[in-house]
Amino acid sequence: MNQLNRLFMLCKAFPHCWRQHRWQSVIVTFLIALILGWGLMPAVAWARTETPKTSRQSIQPYLDQVIKRVTEFRLDNGIKFLVLERHRAPVISFLTYADVGGVDEPDGKTGVAHFLEHLAFKGSKRIGTTDYQAEKQLLNQLDQLFAQIQAAIAAGKDEQVASLQEEFSKIESQAAKYVKQNELGQIVEQAGGVGLNAATSTDYTLYFYSFPANKLELWMSLESERFLEPVFREFYKEKDVILEERGLRTDNSPIGQMVETFLDTAFEVHPYRRPVIGYNEDIRNLTREDVEQFFEAYYVPDNLTIAVVGDVEPAEVKRLAQIYFGRYQAKPAPPGVKALEPQQQETREVTLRLPSQPWYLEGYHRPAINHPDHVVYEMIGRLLSEGRTSRLYKSLVEEKQIALSAQGFSGFPGSKYPNLMLLYALTAPGHTVEEVATVFDHELDQLKQEPVSEQELERVKTQARAELLRSLDSNMGMARYLTSYEVRTGSWRNLFKELDKIAAVTPADIQRVAKATFRTENRTIGRLLPKEED
Repeated sequence: MNQLNRLFMLCKAFPHCWRQHRWQSVIVTFLIALILGWGLMPAVAWARTETPKTSRQSIQPYLDQVIKRVTEFRLDNGIKFLVLERHRAPVISFLTYADVGGVDEPDGKTGVAHFLEHLAFKGSKRIGTTDYQAEKQLLNQLDQLFAQIQAAIAAGKDEQVASLQEEFSKIESQAAKYVKQNELGQIVEQAGGVGLNAATSTDYTLYFYSFPANKLELWMSLESERFLEPVFREFYKEKDVILEERGLRTDNSPIGQMVETFLDTAFEVHPYRRPVIGYNEDIRNLTREDVEQFFEAYYVPDNLTIAVVGDVEPAEVKRLAQIYFGRYQAKPAPPGVKALEPQQQETREVTLRLPSQPWYLEGYHRPAINHPDHVVYEMIGRLLSEGRTSRLYKSLVEEKQIALSAQGFSGFPGSKYPNLMLLYALTAPGHTVEEVATVFDHELDQLKQEPVSEQELERVKTQARAELLRSLDSNMGMARYLTSYEVRTGSWRNLFKELDKIAAVTPADIQRVAKATFRTENRTIGRLLPKEED
């Protein structure tokens, strides 16, 4: 749970899909945001009340009331709706969860899921254009010219490339005259909407914003239109934006390069090894047809789950959903990920030398979110790296002072499939990654050999309960969790079983899972070292 909340809090510091592309340069924030997930969520103004106290007895009545107010229904075409009625304030939060992410991309087409998410803000046949039919002809010409340019480049025909690029620029300028820039955003803002944004991760893509309660039907109209007849206009301009984004976060970032290389080392087969933003060459070669094909395959009704949380009447949500989203035609479910990562048999290591302060990373394979030990892994992550009272922080940063930061993340780079528990530290000046590695070994061995005290375990359980309750107290936080648990675990009700699972974790569970996980043959090591002098 803590990882989702970290994503939420860090979003303004480093969101890869933040519409204004406001980047921070602080390297610690950079690493944390980068490692915790490619798709981060922005803070939005929501109606809130005081969070219940975190004792198990005081929480349960609150949760029971929440559960009673959740209504679920599925349209005939397969779209699932989860509605939570909350009449605290005249506000509604909406979240569309598309069960598709970086893991679903074909080889050679990495980055297409993220690209599609960007283009989903460009409008439809009616939104974002002054004359779609005229615009459409120009968009088709651009696609044809791009194919010709690629062929001329491959053939080494430089003069032909220059001529085609000149023609391409002219057509692109003509097409731009029909575009109504950010019309979707303007409609939302003028109607009092806030937080219009989206995020792409390895496992899913989210689209979300909030409206005043009297704008329910407007949201139904806009959101259904977005995925009913999307037009992926300004494709080539957006490609430049994404390439710039990749350059900033990966190609020109030492830690970005380290994370990408680390994943490629830790995973041999599973698509978790690939970056969500995509490889540079793949992004450059993507076509509008690639995006359209990906959309047709994965943005099908069965793959969409929508949460509506706030001042609503479930019966009215269902009525409007049938009118607007009922227009979608049922389609076959998309293919799932077939690749199975083989069990790791020996330690893997990767070292990069780049202009950077030294970083040390360790990753250990762990099971997916629906595994019975998932909550145990969450508690281990908290024991090792949650805040200033965590073991790694106290040892590396406070006591030995050999690191400037020391954290971890359970569920990297996703959690839908077997993934990694990642631990990492930024070394302090005058200290080495070997010193950090020694402390890591000691702390992990201690976790395996000595049962954690009841007091320490209860501390992290209290942290987990408090963070969960704080998230559930916001409309958008609830929307995020309801859809996530519905899709990734099979039922939104599993969210409300989480507190029981947290309470049930014992010191013996911690020790058992630590012994099974923190084995040298299950470990991947990453070292980012300063570039050697020439």
